[in-house]
Amino acid sequence: MTDEPNLLGDHLRARRELLTPAQAGLPVTGLRRVPGLRREEVAMLAGISADYYLRLEQGRDRNPSRAVLESLARVLRLDDDTTAYLVGLTEAKPRRPRRRRKESVPPSIVKFLAALSLPAFVEGRYLDVLAANPLAAAISPRLVVGANRLRDVFLDPAEQALFPDWAAATQGLVAGFRQSVGTETQDPRFIELVGELSLNSPRFRELWARHDVANRRGATVRFDHPQVGELVLNREKLLVSEAPGLVLAVYHPDPGTDAADKLALLASATLAPVTPIGQDNHA
Repeated sequence: MTDEPNLLGDHLRARRELLTPAQAGLPVTGLRRVPGLRREEVAMLAGISADYYLRLEQGRDRNPSRAVLESLARVLRLDDDTTAYLVGLTEAKPRRPRRRRKESVPPSIVKFLAALSLPAFVEGRYLDVLAANPLAAAISPRLVVGANRLRDVFLDPAEQALFPDWAAATQGLVAGFRQSVGTETQDPRFIELVGELSLNSPRFRELWARHDVANRRGATVRFDHPQVGELVLNREKLLVSEAPGLVLAVYHPDPGTDAADKLALLASATLAPVTPIGQDNHA
């Protein structure tokens, strides 16, 4: 259908424009109007015709073989996460937009958060904070139920100030968001969120246009915390098996480090009950 988003073509075009001839092993001759590869160069390197590749980018052919996709992924130097995303774009069956069920955190995960002596929260497929324990809010006051990680990191100056490596943090956040959403880009929630961020954040617009993709996974995160100063923590992101699309994020320090002492200092504050989304807070 002509009114369906051209996800495959958009992704190929974005990744092609990011790859220079030198990175692809091609000689640079003459003046080039754009830094990225030309369509015919991608086609030649992938072993397909220029006309066929043009049809893929324009959305006139949306069902290439897996062999063609893997060849294009090799040429475009895509990593495993991005290659899997590229293949997935052709495997999804077109369907009418449907109203998504309200995301709900399983009660067992809520209990786990309450018992955990480490900062932890649950985020949904659109990076909404669905549940969080008090220590998470001690790391950032924005890590509370009802907040959205994308809105806060891109639009809230106080949240931005927490991340000395803000450029790297935002790149990873957007790549994880694109992987999480996948092909369901006609969902009203997705359209609203991406529209708001694109309108108000030049950095988000820049990153979204790159089509970077990465699984939401663990990393080392450095904070510039207003109370304890530099705080370096390990962050784990674990899939919630009972609720597809939900991820449990946990921050933890290396034992015996300055970060462990600082986290213990933050933990000395009075703890309050976890407040999961969709449930009342009972005193």
